Amino acid sequence: MGKDGIAMVWSLVALETALRDCWDEQTCDPAVTWNPDNPAAGHCGVTSMALTELLGGVLLCAGVTLRDGTPNGMHYWNRLDNGLEIDITRDQFRDGEKLGHPSTETPRRLPTARMATRYDLYAARVRDRLGCYVPRGISGHDTQSGTSRPRTPLDGSLSCLTPGGDTTFTP
Repeated sequence: MGKDGIAMVWSLVALETALRDCWDEQTCDPAVTWNPDNPAAGHCGVTSMALTELLGGVLLCAGVTLRDGTPNGMHYWNRLDNGLEIDITRDQFRDGEKLGHPSTETPRRLPTARMATRYDLYAARVRDRLGCYVPRGISGHDTQSGTSRPRTPLDGSLSCLTPGGDTTFTP
């Protein structure tokens, strides 16, 4: 819903543009050096989690290996409820990297400092860019009560970490 209560409709191109326009060195994974020539690098986590809040579905996550077989972190992308896979940050892979077999994860809020600040900033930018509050939220786990609780859409830190197998990535 928009801020005025009217339903919002976006094309996939407009949505991808909005998500990409919110990337910079402040929203980049700190394990990756920000490079404006490859802005998608280091943004798969925040982007895929924001897209899950916008469109639903699950996160896919897989290990990344360099051409020589050296492990090189994790990669996240989305599978919508209808089975369509969307990878907004796919173009970061330019040197023959390979992705492992993906695992399917339900995004959930975790209090991880590494993700919290940059996701909060990224989510605020996406909200401003789209001019609305999105219709879905990510459930969190309340460590005090042990129960899940709904979250405000695009508001807070999210995390998913899972190892993968070996599938070639083709952008």
